[in-house]
Amino acid sequence: MYTLKVEGAFEAAHQIKGYPGKCARLHGHNWVVEAVIAGKELDDLGMLIDFKDVKKALNTVLDRFDHRFLNELKPFSDGVNPTAENLSRIIYGEMKPAIDGKAHLKAVTVFESPKSSVTYTED
Repeated sequence: MYTLKVEGAFEAAHQIKGYPGKCARLHGHNWVVEAVIAGKELDDLGMLIDFKDVKKALNTVLDRFDHRFLNELKPFSDGVNPTAENLSRIIYGEMKPAIDGKAHLKAVTVFESPKSSVTYTED
């Protein structure tokens, strides 16, 4: 099994509604997102999938969050809290259709800070 990792980033603000602490107030992060692709078969060039294609898929998803107040975007505007956990699941779901063929999206990790992250997988 081969695994490939691509990193992207965006800057955005959010607030966690109902949180009993500072995170209930408006604040921002320099979010870092890692997408992990997995597969067993390489193409004729010896690649699992072109890094360029994975970067494009990830950046297409992240562009809608960049320099935004996340609470104003769907599904957060519908009452879903914009936590790192929910962000990782949503980014995974939006990116998954763009990764097709013999490789598949295995995981998405969202870093809220250099020392705090969450990983979403369908397993």
